[in-house]
Amino acid sequence: MAATPAPPQAPPKPTWDPRRPEPAFPWLRPTIRIRLTLLYGGMFLIAGILLLSIIYLLAAQALRNGNQPLFKIVDFNALRVTSTDCPGVDNGNLSLSEFNAAISACIDHQRQVALDSLLSRSLLALLGLAVIAFAFGYAMAGRVLSPLGRITRTARAVAGSDLSRRIELDGPDDELKELADTFDDMLERLQRAFTAQQRFVGNASHELRTPLAINRTLLEVQLSDPHAPMELQQLGKTLLATNERSEQLVEGLLLLARSDNQIVERKPVDLAEVASQAIDQVHGEAEAKGVEIRGERKPAVVQGNGVLLERIALNLVQNAVRYNVAEEGWVQVVTDVQHGQAILVVTNTGPVVPAYEIDNLFEPFRRLRTERTGSDKGVGLGLSIARSVARAHGGHISAQPREGGGLVMRVALPI
Repeated sequence: MAATPAPPQAPPKPTWDPRRPEPAFPWLRPTIRIRLTLLYGGMFLIAGILLLSIIYLLAAQALRNGNQPLFKIVDFNALRVTSTDCPGVDNGNLSLSEFNAAISACIDHQRQVALDSLLSRSLLALLGLAVIAFAFGYAMAGRVLSPLGRITRTARAVAGSDLSRRIELDGPDDELKELADTFDDMLERLQRAFTAQQRFVGNASHELRTPLAINRTLLEVQLSDPHAPMELQQLGKTLLATNERSEQLVEGLLLLARSDNQIVERKPVDLAEVASQAIDQVHGEAEAKGVEIRGERKPAVVQGNGVLLERIALNLVQNAVRYNVAEEGWVQVVTDVQHGQAILVVTNTGPVVPAYEIDNLFEPFRRLRTERTGSDKGVGLGLSIARSVARAHGGHISAQPREGGGLVMRVALPI
């Protein structure tokens, strides 16, 4: 008879705990509160000991000076006395009561002089100890709070989209180290999330561009056939325009995802040259719409990515041309350096823009008083891309309604 197989055993329990182990004596942990208490308590104790020692030495000196006799007996038989501290007793014609009164007044005067000297020297000693205590306290407070400065600098670097920075704080296991470790864990998760998002957008864009390119090729081949029916050619042109719009949308999404990161490789780029190249690309469309492009472009060199900066200028100039008036419209493109920043200003005539609509213009797929889709003026990502590129370069972009219609778009980038 075959033996009955043994039932499967449960997997062994893990021998490690993913949570942070608690110390055996948590009240012995060198926290900031305990360290500051010991530091300032010790400083107060040392200052008190020093002040007490100084006062003791000053009092001893005063007592030593007070031990000197107030007068000397010159002639014991005639009871003649002399004194440098009590000149009133030098007179030999004093009676006993007058002599005693002069000695009492002299003693009171010497006591007051000793107290005044002790008080003045104690005040000077207290002032010196106060200066030393403030200087020492300032230095020690800076040493204790130096990890906060390190955390702040890392946070500022991360605010500039540099998610690869870490604090990696070493030292005692106190609240600041716990805060730094928590911040590092948060940055690690954020970096993984952003990396996954960028990877997804890149893969999705690549997967979308391939069939769109194939569709465009097939449509162009079909349209190149001179024997194709007119209805089929018209349908092909419509589908080709739709396919081109989809390609622009995919490229815009990919650029928007890439431009959200900080620019690592920077080179000198002149905004005047970038704006001129953007104007050259839009010149034909502007002439077709009867829009005049003007403005003075002064040199304004920044450190950045020339392709992305050109995309800012191109998007702004394209929008300024497309969203313009039907007759006698103009676009003004100005570059300059103001207050230590490179400035690109694009102003245009156009429809009146309410102030409450300004913030919506920078949102993806948002247009002024139009539907989210179905517009022939773009895919609704131009200003979103411009804002992301400006932020990646450490600058900002703003928009203001122009009196009489149109917008004033202002891009400020650090030099």
